[in-house]
Amino acid sequence: MSSRRNFLQNASALAAGGLVMSSFDNRTFAIFKNSIAPSDQINLAAVGINGMGFTDLSALLKHEGVNVVALCDVDKNVLDRRMSDLAKMKIDTSRIKTFSDYRKVLELKDVNAVLIGTPDHWHCRIMVDACTAGKDVYCEKPVGNSIAECAAMVAAQKKYNRVVQVGQWQHSNKHYQDAMDFVHSGKLGNVRLVKAWAYQGWMKPVPVQPDSAPPPGVDYDMWLGPARKRPFNPNRFHFNFRWYWDYAGGLMTDWGVHMIDYALLGAKASVPKSIVASGGKFAYPDDAEETPDTLTTIFEFEGFNMLWEHATGINDGPYQRDHGVAFIGNNGTLVVDRGGWEVIPEKINGQDKMEAVSRQQRSDDGVAIHTKNFVDVVRSRKLDDLKCPVQLAAHVATVCDMGNIAFRMGKKIYWNAAMNKFTDEEANKYLAAEYHNGYTLPKV
Repeated sequence: MSSRRNFLQNASALAAGGLVMSSFDNRTFAIFKNSIAPSDQINLAAVGINGMGFTDLSALLKHEGVNVVALCDVDKNVLDRRMSDLAKMKIDTSRIKTFSDYRKVLELKDVNAVLIGTPDHWHCRIMVDACTAGKDVYCEKPVGNSIAECAAMVAAQKKYNRVVQVGQWQHSNKHYQDAMDFVHSGKLGNVRLVKAWAYQGWMKPVPVQPDSAPPPGVDYDMWLGPARKRPFNPNRFHFNFRWYWDYAGGLMTDWGVHMIDYALLGAKASVPKSIVASGGKFAYPDDAEETPDTLTTIFEFEGFNMLWEHATGINDGPYQRDHGVAFIGNNGTLVVDRGGWEVIPEKINGQDKMEAVSRQQRSDDGVAIHTKNFVDVVRSRKLDDLKCPVQLAAHVATVCDMGNIAFRMGKKIYWNAAMNKFTDEEANKYLAAEYHNGYTLPKV
């Protein structure tokens, strides 16, 4: 536990100092409602509920004493669908207020906590405003959409002393912690290379479509928020926002924050000294996406390198896994993914240099445990008990952003740890996302 606490302290210092910047029906828990004191009831508002936001909300509502009192989404069609979904879960929707503007949610005095499941470009502004309003926050990953946003979010949590859990739920899976304990045992020998990857065979081309009027019921100006003003295009809306620089960082930040997360934890690493990335739209060169569908990135740390790979349209990644992290040591290699982990020994003259470890399977539900951890800490106020606090998530998102910046620069870039910026002023232009439409990067 002490090594994890030291890691968090280092991650917090990085993010804050950088820029000034299961499953049970809800009725199952009805009999317990009276056992939760009124002061321990958690009234939750969910902002952004089309995808993972609603998955998180559904998980949170399975924990006793958690009530949903408000839903917010810029798409009324999504709001109506989710209200219907909640009714099917036997939740009384007559008391749930609905909004398209999150600022109205933050004015509600009875809201204790805010769930943020919006596109990435909204995470920072909503999280900082929620903390300012005295609300605790469960925020989907990646925590920020730029290095400056990550720093602002860490600063807001510290200033307002709020509970901020980020939805990197693998931190709550026991098999991941077991794998990290093995890596830290030293049995692998000197680990000189760490590989992290996401091969996504199910991802198909995004066909080019013409701009159009926003669908009825969509508050498109609110959806854009701080992003550049552009005509509505269905390819940029809902799930596919991930593949456009205005709103997100492609697979590097979508899957990278999960896999690189454990690469950094296992290596007890801070930030890289240099980064170089090569790739492009090699799988679907003529589709509508902006971010690279194929990418290889090398992060140079003190004493080891980390290699990130991603590819759409291919499932067969390293070690025949479509995602994972591999710690490659002199004695053997530990490979971990969402399903489990194993150790593959190095061989010298046909002899294993260490004992193999057969695959250790996952045995729990990470999302259920992760959301329960958030609920517990909201009640206890013991912030050190959080599985993925904003400091840790900001550290990982910062490293992933560095990878994207190296790709966009098209050359090797170097990080000046003393100055908390790149040595290349052109690269430093990417440290902060551009804000538009009257919105500004929060100053905390």
